[in-house]
Amino acid sequence: MVVTRNQAKARDVDGKSAPPPSASSLSSASMSTSTSSSRNGAGPASKDDDDGAKKPREGRETDDDESKIVEAESAHSERRSYAILVALAVVTCVLHPRSSWFVSPDPNEKPTLHTVFYYGWISAVSTGLGVLPLCFVTEMREYWIGVSNAVAAGMMCAASYSLFLEGCTFVDADDSSDVSASARTGIGCVLGLLFILCTKNFLDRHEDDVKLGSMSGADTRKILLMVFVMTLHSFSEGVGIGVSFGGERGHDFGMFISASLAVHNVPEGLAVAIVLLPRRVSKATAAIWCVVTSLPQPLMAVPAFMFVHSFLPLLPVGLGFAGGAMMWVAFMELLMEAYEDTDAVTTGVVSTSALGLMILIQRSIEGDHA
Repeated sequence: MVVTRNQAKARDVDGKSAPPPSASSLSSASMSTSTSSSRNGAGPASKDDDDGAKKPREGRETDDDESKIVEAESAHSERRSYAILVALAVVTCVLHPRSSWFVSPDPNEKPTLHTVFYYGWISAVSTGLGVLPLCFVTEMREYWIGVSNAVAAGMMCAASYSLFLEGCTFVDADDSSDVSASARTGIGCVLGLLFILCTKNFLDRHEDDVKLGSMSGADTRKILLMVFVMTLHSFSEGVGIGVSFGGERGHDFGMFISASLAVHNVPEGLAVAIVLLPRRVSKATAAIWCVVTSLPQPLMAVPAFMFVHSFLPLLPVGLGFAGGAMMWVAFMELLMEAYEDTDAVTTGVVSTSALGLMILIQRSIEGDHA
């Protein structure tokens, strides 16, 4: 029983005990204690409080489960990518013309379809080697992403220049077209620009619907544009391989063109990888995408070799088409993004240096053969 101060005083004065508190006073005191306890947070937790405490725990558990699923899918995708790379290496070895399954080609004889396809395949697979310089990079800050885009833009501008020059100066005795090579190259350039603009508008309209693995939105659009453009330019390179094997100089000239394109494709693969890696694409997957962009080379080399007289008039058009598409992506996508991540001076210096270095490599390859 709680004895109040007034009751104790009355007991001291009268020498008698104070009357016991009534039921109403006990009830009032109990309610007061309960209210005080609830205000201080020491009272018993209500059902709502229990539910509120469970919800954050459930949310954290859900996030942990989702992260584990994403990690598992990423690991599975990584293993699958490495398996595909191993398969590409095995196919490259098996397709070699000097293996026991095939007859060794004679340089003095007319090249076979298998020889033409194999050298086109080597040229395509070499594109995947462009990822190797980036294998030692673990993380890229925004500034270095901009620098990488400037490098890729410079390389693509150099490739476009090479395509335009080759198309405008194209001369072959078997060329039956009455239209000049320069005019055909210009027509191809306009068609390439129109094609890439239509592709970009389509991707912009369906930006939210287009997905590539776990990516969506602007990243997917930029990756697809890059892959489309590099794949388009590989069509003309494949035709070039087939035409070179079927031309006047035959086997020797075709091997040189294929080797030149194989060396040329390594920095082009680097340009593709530079765009892919900052967008959460693994190195193995980026290498596969690089090879995919060059697969039209062996696929187009065979029909171009078989129907060389039919493909010759269209070669300048294809070169201009690929050059125009690549030039648009280099200026309107990569350089703009590089400027946003760095500054005008850095973008200009890096892209111009990459352009000059790429042209120097191309001229040195041609000079060695001459």
